[in-house]
Amino acid sequence: MENLSEYKFQLLFTLVMVVLMITIIVSIKRAIKKFSFVKAIDANRRKIIFILTYLIVYIVFGAFLAVVWGVDFKQLSIFISSILAVLGVGFFAQWSLLSNLTASVILFFNHPVRIGSRIRILDKDFELTGEVKDITGFYFFMKTDKGEVITFPNSLIMQKGIEILKDEDNPPA
Repeated sequence: MENLSEYKFQLLFTLVMVVLMITIIVSIKRAIKKFSFVKAIDANRRKIIFILTYLIVYIVFGAFLAVVWGVDFKQLSIFISSILAVLGVGFFAQWSLLSNLTASVILFFNHPVRIGSRIRILDKDFELTGEVKDITGFYFFMKTDKGEVITFPNSLIMQKGIEILKDEDNPPA
């Protein structure tokens, strides 16, 4: 019983932080769902954004709780910077991973292309016209009018010009 009274502040603060974290997660989930229904975004794309958001929230709250429970802030910052350095080297070695995840988030929130949209990818070497079949965390899937299924890295889609076609003007082949 003696130890419990020593840690009363930490236990109370942890309880408050858990309730706050759950409230924030529920609010973020509701906002992302509302945004994705307004923009008609696929459930798989929503899931990727949920996972990335939850990861960020858990890391932030974990750092706060570590400091409250007596982890020295200087030691925690050294630990976190070491992890970030290793991740930075790993992402630099696999730049496409980081750029594709970032492009996936941008495609989710700001790009007008949706699953089922008919598009034309504007490229000087070749011209592709077809329907968007899926957009995942790393790849953009498109079925061309010739029946070919083509995948592009999301980062490449962000770099190319895309024309969104109206279905009335260009019926599927």
